[in-house]
Amino acid sequence: MQTESVAPPVAKVSPVKETLHGEERVDEFAWMKSREDPEVISYLEAENDYTKSVMQDTEELQESLYREMLARIKETDLSVPVRIDDFFYYLRTEEGKQYPIYCRKFQSLDAVEEIILDQNDLAEGNEYFAFGTLAVSPDHRILAYSSDTLGREIYTLHFKDLTSGALLPDQIENIEYSVAWANDNRSVFYSVPDEAKRPYRLMRHILGTNPASDALIYEETDAAYYLGAVRSKTKAFIFMSLGSLTTSEVWYLDANRPEDEFKVIHPREQGVRYEVAHQGDVFVITTDDDAKNFKVVEAPIDAPGKENWRTVVPHNRDIKIDHVEVFADHRVFFERRGGFTTARIQNIRTGEDHPIDFPEPVYWVRPGPNPQYNTHILRFSYTSLITPDSVYDYDMQTRDRELLKRQEVLGGYDPAQYASERISATASDGTEVPISLVYRKDFSKDGTHPALLYGYGSYGASIDPFFNSNLLSLLDRGFVYAVAHVRGGGELGEYWKEDGKLLQKRNTFTDFIACAEHLIEQDYAHPKRLAIMGGSAGGLLMGAVVNLRPELFQAVIAKVPFVDVINTIRDPKLLYSVLEYEEWGNPDDPGFYEYIRTYAPYDNVEAKEYPNMLVTASFHDPRVNFWEPAKWVARLRRIKRGDELLLLKTKMVAGHGGASGRYDRLRDTAFEFAFLFKVLEVQA
Repeated sequence: MQTESVAPPVAKVSPVKETLHGEERVDEFAWMKSREDPEVISYLEAENDYTKSVMQDTEELQESLYREMLARIKETDLSVPVRIDDFFYYLRTEEGKQYPIYCRKFQSLDAVEEIILDQNDLAEGNEYFAFGTLAVSPDHRILAYSSDTLGREIYTLHFKDLTSGALLPDQIENIEYSVAWANDNRSVFYSVPDEAKRPYRLMRHILGTNPASDALIYEETDAAYYLGAVRSKTKAFIFMSLGSLTTSEVWYLDANRPEDEFKVIHPREQGVRYEVAHQGDVFVITTDDDAKNFKVVEAPIDAPGKENWRTVVPHNRDIKIDHVEVFADHRVFFERRGGFTTARIQNIRTGEDHPIDFPEPVYWVRPGPNPQYNTHILRFSYTSLITPDSVYDYDMQTRDRELLKRQEVLGGYDPAQYASERISATASDGTEVPISLVYRKDFSKDGTHPALLYGYGSYGASIDPFFNSNLLSLLDRGFVYAVAHVRGGGELGEYWKEDGKLLQKRNTFTDFIACAEHLIEQDYAHPKRLAIMGGSAGGLLMGAVVNLRPELFQAVIAKVPFVDVINTIRDPKLLYSVLEYEEWGNPDDPGFYEYIRTYAPYDNVEAKEYPNMLVTASFHDPRVNFWEPAKWVARLRRIKRGDELLLLKTKMVAGHGGASGRYDRLRDTAFEFAFLFKVLEVQA
């Protein structure tokens, strides 16, 4: 495949050796683990130059794809307003501007618009700009917001007077995501990261005081736990949540008395997770205590410990409770049944219970912003692989629903021209693995069409079927797009998640391979026209399956891939390294080391042919540090056989999610699609 005259970069080999569990480990590219080393930067730039030269013949195609995808987007648009007290809050976008503008109106949607924050103004002069949080004070006079200009997910907290438009002198550096206002409109709780960027301290700031004197409320010393704070929907409490991947603990504070001490709901108990909402005179607690797929209990506010928990929704092995939304008279249970999301309404006054029906066989429903407590209107969003994102208001009393907004797709998009279905593949152990598919109705199952198979499969995260107008650029050229709902994800509940983690992790990879084989067997795809894609832990999935079955795939896009599993998890200075023990296992344990060693992509590169590969990295990514994909590509170049493309593209100013601006993100997608067209030989 590789016919370009430009030679790929050759990375310096400087072996670092160590012995672990009696095995000598050699990392010839450990020297790349430095953001300050000029030689590292030179290498990344050389890889970028090489990638650009190889893809030079697609530059017109990239521009064409970018314009095509942009033409489907309503560039000047606004979100559905959300009412909070007497204000309607919303954001809008303007043509040509990268970022949204945050606005509000007082009492009526016909009132004069007030711009509370224009992200474009704040981003001016920065190649990267991202918000961490926006939180308005209870009296709606002060806006707290945090921003990051590198992509390291380390934020600066600012306060803006919404009456005068002036920034207050209070400015707090180096904070994490959490910001929660107390009801006095001057006390603000926020989280602070440690050296590994783990949020471990909760602080309280009083407006008008020096941040250096902020009170330390709590410090979490267990490196497997992280913390956050949020105010309850009822505005009565501040909740401080502490959690690892398997255990949690929640503390509560009267939001009217911010200087009081937090009290614990139930002390942490290894292997028990719970989350808390306030409703009336009880705490509504969703927990997996002796209930793997979760149950719902109530606890009295004055004695909320586990000994007083009363079950109101029992555990069901076949139904996972994802989230409970509380209102004055209702509870809404967002659940997973058979791999699909559902919503069930309960009237707590009458005990009446009913589901919300949805029209398509493959879809995704999720709660919208529901900040109002004293209302019988539920807001939710509905989408599918062919239905654009749709925002509804649902009257929980009358059961009437109102479509408030459906994402507009310009250029004459007709959903009737496309079809979506859910099929399943049989894994090597007999497990049925769901696959969601979308394609044009004129698609024929003859094995000649290009296909893109996406996967993730870690941390219990679900890859639900949602509409993405960019995919039309693939579907309209004959592609079938598929999502493999492999074990390790949460699509079929906690049992599905547990079967794809720790010493069952290889199920994630063999499930994905089974899905690819099934698409080929059923003539949806052919190995010479099958591409796969995944990012972060999904990038680990990509690396594992191409080591196991490289002949199945023609192309791979691995975005910020987590591929150097053993070295990363063993480094406590890196974000979430200790936390990862509960997902992958601790490599310092011989049993876990031996198991991880069988699949970790960086450790299993072999002298064989690999598919065409595009690997991306972000220089400031704190979750998957750039050196993981860089080292992996360097080792592949050194060891692999064949002349298939191997490209590394590192964004030098970006975070884990890539570029921050909407137009920049679109150009990145155009680049990825152009790579697919090139190696799959798709006519543009």
